[in-house]
Amino acid sequence: MIWYELFQFYNIASPSSGKGKKGISKQAAIGIALSTIFCVLLFVVLAVFLLKRRSRKRRDAEIQEAYDGDETLQIDPESLQYSLSAIRIATNDFSVDNKIGQGGFGPVYKGKLPDGQDIAVKRLSRRSGQGAQEFKNEIAVVAKLQHRNLVRLLGFCLEAGEKLLIYEFVPNKSLDYFLFDPEKQQLLDWSKRYKIITGIARGLLYLQEDSRLRIVHRDLKAGNILLDERMNPKIADFGMAKICGVDEFEGNTNRIAGTIGYMAPEYTTTGQFSVKSDVFSFGVVILEIIAGKKNSSFYLSEDSRDLLSYAWEQWRHGTPLALLDPTIVDSCVEIEVLKCIQIGLLCVEEDADRRPMMSSVVYMLSGDSVTLPDPHLPLISRRERTESIPEELESDRSDTKLLFGSMTDSSSSAV
Repeated sequence: MIWYELFQFYNIASPSSGKGKKGISKQAAIGIALSTIFCVLLFVVLAVFLLKRRSRKRRDAEIQEAYDGDETLQIDPESLQYSLSAIRIATNDFSVDNKIGQGGFGPVYKGKLPDGQDIAVKRLSRRSGQGAQEFKNEIAVVAKLQHRNLVRLLGFCLEAGEKLLIYEFVPNKSLDYFLFDPEKQQLLDWSKRYKIITGIARGLLYLQEDSRLRIVHRDLKAGNILLDERMNPKIADFGMAKICGVDEFEGNTNRIAGTIGYMAPEYTTTGQFSVKSDVFSFGVVILEIIAGKKNSSFYLSEDSRDLLSYAWEQWRHGTPLALLDPTIVDSCVEIEVLKCIQIGLLCVEEDADRRPMMSSVVYMLSGDSVTLPDPHLPLISRRERTESIPEELESDRSDTKLLFGSMTDSSSSAV
């Protein structure tokens, strides 16, 4: 039997013209090229993302490992969170009358909680690019730092676009409020100044070695040392602090931020920071406490353009007590003053490797029979003499500025 179909069983397409064939080939080549480029870019982006994620996880793991096993340090960020309404009530809706300071990161307000506790509220600028989770993680770490010579973080508020840090309120304002004022500095006799020096040293030792994390403050200065009702010092303002890994001693940054007159030379020139950067800043603070003068606005002689070089001059000439603030001549203990001057000069060595660790500094301060190494010539300031600074000691002039972003050094209990 023979079957017949009404439709075409097989149809061979007519060959396309050479012109059409050539056009399809070109389109295919472009498509392949674009696909390849897209895949490469996607791979690069994915690789960068994974590397950053891996680095972040490794850093978080180091931090977690440092605190594992210590129940007192297991802090849930959410447990530290305050409501915006509560902070508005505490600060009288951020009233101007409650404003006690202004820094490069925003204003600071005094507040009072319902239980009567006084607080200091730092209102971070809305320009901050820090993410919410990163902000919470950082708070959780800082909140774990508990030491009598550190300002205590009570909590934070992250609501309606606001980023607020809530600290304990420290009543006696900052060290620079007293130290660089001709009248108020008389309230700081030598015993108080020596207590302040040793207290700052213990606070730094905790940050660098005893907290099981290496934390570089990066902006240690007299204005960031608050004084409580008994004139005990508390290191404040961790806005620029860097947390190093458990086994890390230093780091690098492209954004150099700090205060002129307190920054270590290797940090200002290369962006390299370490625990020794804070040691340098501490050395500057020691010499300022002894002299009652600000390093960045100090001028006395042709050869001494700053407090550090003047202190070295007097040490080299065998007249270190010439550095002493006249208001504490009668109250000072000479052996303690000489020891502090020597430690200050050791801390401001230009070579970071020559600077002592804070554990050594605390040991030097605690014993009278400790033999101290001889200091070397410190970094001589490159700041040129200007007509605006008279040829006399100045205690109330300041050219302290942030290198990136301005900051008003206010005499307040700002954190």
